[in-house]
Amino acid sequence: MTDKKVLSKFQNALKKENLKLTKQRLSILDNIVSNTGHRECDEIYDQLKADGKNVSRATVYRTVSILEKYGIVRKLELGDGRARYEYKYGQGHHDHMICVETGEIIEFMSDEIEEIQDKIAKENGFEIIKHIHQLFVKPIKK
Repeated sequence: MTDKKVLSKFQNALKKENLKLTKQRLSILDNIVSNTGHRECDEIYDQLKADGKNVSRATVYRTVSILEKYGIVRKLELGDGRARYEYKYGQGHHDHMICVETGEIIEFMSDEIEEIQDKIAKENGFEIIKHIHQLFVKPIKK
């Protein structure tokens, strides 16, 4: 079950969008919160159906869009034309390595990289407010 803080944030988002909290939308939120990984809307929909939830594909897409708009999920675009989403509310910052051969997505965090980015921004008269760091990698051939 979704914790009270994220549920409250979701309810406020729905209110701003003039939408009601339905059991279908709550099922989508619960599914996203309880699953790790980087999934497409269709994968979320398929999992909900497999779990016996009566929800339409359109409702999944619309709800995920709202969750992204209000910072509950993050959209990942990896250059293959397919959007993936990950739960991010209350989660720590991290970056991604994407294997171009397998599609595997590896999350990582480096204080050193963060410090270098901040230093470069400051040297140029800026402060970083948001960034997306994605490394596209391939296995080293032996």
